[in-house]
Amino acid sequence: MYGVKPPQPALTIGRLATAAGVNLETVRFYQRSGLIHEPARPASGYRTYGSGDVQRIRFIKRAQTLGFTLEEIATLLQLDEATVCAQTRQLAARKLGMVQAKLDDLVKMQSALTDMIRQCDTSQADGRCPLIDALAEG
Repeated sequence: MYGVKPPQPALTIGRLATAAGVNLETVRFYQRSGLIHEPARPASGYRTYGSGDVQRIRFIKRAQTLGFTLEEIATLLQLDEATVCAQTRQLAARKLGMVQAKLDDLVKMQSALTDMIRQCDTSQADGRCPLIDALAEG
């Protein structure tokens, strides 16, 4: 039959980690953080996970790469489908503002360090370091 997917095999926690591209401790950390569920232990003794868990972990990792905190990711994972786009946009806009502020700070730091290095390059050899003097002046 077309369009019917075969059932996905159950994954152990180790195979889940491998399939999601993370290490085992990351999976356990996400479980302790409440970002992914920890299935009940069956009589066989091995908890099993599905492809949805792989997708969820990949989502979490991608969100972290974009700078979202685990708390923000938990919020993203719980958004109501009816308002998900608006809420996600709001979170992303707030995150973008934070990134822009960090970039502005980095540009200021770059400029200050460039000026200090230039002062070191042009200073007289009187035994004093303009960079240390500038830092000491605060």
